[in-house]
Amino acid sequence: MRYIRCRFCGAVNYRRDKECRRCGFDITLDKNASLQKATAFLIAAVIFYIPANIYPILKSSTFSKVSGSTIIEGIFELMAHGDYPVAIIILIASVLVPVAKFIILAYLILSIKYGNCDSVEKKVRLYHLIEITGPWSLIDVFVVIILTALIQFKSITIIPGFGVSAFALMVFLTILSSYSLDERLLGDECGKQ
Repeated sequence: MRYIRCRFCGAVNYRRDKECRRCGFDITLDKNASLQKATAFLIAAVIFYIPANIYPILKSSTFSKVSGSTIIEGIFELMAHGDYPVAIIILIASVLVPVAKFIILAYLILSIKYGNCDSVEKKVRLYHLIEITGPWSLIDVFVVIILTALIQFKSITIIPGFGVSAFALMVFLTILSSYSLDERLLGDECGKQ
């Protein structure tokens, strides 16, 4: 592979160049640094995912009685009240999408580490899917913020729980993990064969 794309501006440069000809951005591929950063952020995201599901996302306080519910409890509560569409959206956004992102990121990291050249196009699509869905994973945090702002009556108070902070950190760390993973490495070893 004689050419390399700049991650910043997208310009195609010669592989021997150290900086992009168009924008001056460093274009060298550092496989170890990319894998180490992506792996560290992914492990931290998985660690924060555990308290995000154990601790309450919302705490409601009514007449000195405080009750809280986790993501899963909230999903079951919504289903019990017949709010199936909202429960399904929260299930997908809060449980299934983060787990799928963890699995996909781990797969991409391992395929770069071990030089797996099978279906590079599929891996690039998976990488872009993770990049696109990253900010949308914060939908739960926005719901909690909106509920907190809207429901502030004298008899009831909605308080964000520790779970929402852990969830927001998990989403942020997942975004950092995908950003740290240099997508150019997905097919780098394959082009040299």
